[in-house]
Amino acid sequence: MLRMSKLTDYATLVLAELARVDGAMLSSADVAARTGLTATTVSKLLKSLTRAGLVNSQRGAQGGYLLARSPQQISAAEVIVALEGPVAITECSTEHGNCDLESVCRVGGAWQRINVAIYQALEEISLAELLDGPGETLTYIDLRSVTTRSATAARTATRAR
Repeated sequence: MLRMSKLTDYATLVLAELARVDGAMLSSADVAARTGLTATTVSKLLKSLTRAGLVNSQRGAQGGYLLARSPQQISAAEVIVALEGPVAITECSTEHGNCDLESVCRVGGAWQRINVAIYQALEEISLAELLDGPGETLTYIDLRSVTTRSATAARTATRAR
């Protein structure tokens, strides 16, 4: 199953709060209080986000954290890479893959194309778009009901028998 970690999800909440205050500095404790996350978790996330260049920090009495760029200029891919590392659905999907079967594998190229498509989709969604629609009710999509090329082909093959 492809799923990002809770920490990555929480990092999005932290970034959303920094975006909401529009350039104002927030302390780690302020972010924790505003998001409902623990101070330890927020501190860990802010360090990772700062290292990744998504957040700027300033020390001192007037210090705190703020977004390094506008929410429109931060992609979902950048957030995921900051917390999870490179987007890679298989070992051979990364630049420095370490698969013993790479030289004889016949499916690696297809997985790499899928990986690129996922990464490009994540690149196209900005933090601003993730934040769009406050108060929206979550809509869950049953992916089993989504018609795909393989599902359609399987149904067609079954009907032909």
